[in-house]
Amino acid sequence: MPSNSIPINYRNLASHLIEVSKPSIIYLLDFVAISALLIASLGEYTTNPISFNIVAGLLIAGTLSSAGSAALNCYLDRDIDIKMERTKNRASATGQLSPNITLIYGIIMITIAAIVSTVFLNLLTTGMILLGSFFYVFIYTIWLKRRTTWNIVIGGFAGSAAAFAGWTAITGQLNLIAILMGTLVFIWTPSHFWALALLKDDDYTEAGIPMLPVVVGKVKAARYTIINTLLLIPFSLVFVLLGFGYVYLVISVIFGILLLYSNVKLLKNPADKKIALTAFKFSSPYLAIIFIALILDILYRIPIF
Repeated sequence: MPSNSIPINYRNLASHLIEVSKPSIIYLLDFVAISALLIASLGEYTTNPISFNIVAGLLIAGTLSSAGSAALNCYLDRDIDIKMERTKNRASATGQLSPNITLIYGIIMITIAAIVSTVFLNLLTTGMILLGSFFYVFIYTIWLKRRTTWNIVIGGFAGSAAAFAGWTAITGQLNLIAILMGTLVFIWTPSHFWALALLKDDDYTEAGIPMLPVVVGKVKAARYTIINTLLLIPFSLVFVLLGFGYVYLVISVIFGILLLYSNVKLLKNPADKKIALTAFKFSSPYLAIIFIALILDILYRIPIF
């Protein structure tokens, strides 16, 4: 039986595989994982020293698992990716990368990630890495994405697993700080992706994906984004109650207010793509800034209490 896929151009195979790996997501998740590791070590939440094996193992395992999960997402969503302007040129959607290769690549990457993590880190970290992949592929992509507006809310837990993996890689256990960092990622996710959904609502409508603006309209979606950010800002301050000081407090409040301001502007003009793009772009570095603030506070702490 003839194949409907376009024959693979092997000279471009590497670039196609990199594309379906979604590097921008990898960078963020690796950053969260390494930040959690540094916070645990610098904050003296563990007596275990940072070693090359731990850092390299975490980066390799995290990168491979994220790449594999993203590839499986592209494999499963290739029928709707081709309908959306933002994703229609993905190699997995156009057929330049065959479904079988995309599927096999994703499975192999996650498998190698689990092996690397088990050998160089520990079983708990391996479990956290696999938990992230499970949530992204099975809970978000397969179960929720095409069924409910809660897709990105619940699916956001996949990002939380990166914080858990980074923390457990150096400590060998989860504790309250790690759980709070993971929860912070979880709460941040809707504010970030609802801004994207407002920017690309036409795409999601065309593909039949029930993202929030498609189901409830742009105005309500912008309101829910503000409500979520109003939950995010006070939650981010809980670290102050656990010993973090003025450095973290000032940075988190300033950038929380700026994020809220971008959301308010979006509510006033929910159909303005330029404002939606600004809100999305500002929410992107917010999470990284919060983790950097936690690290800076440990290094240059000015106690509050």
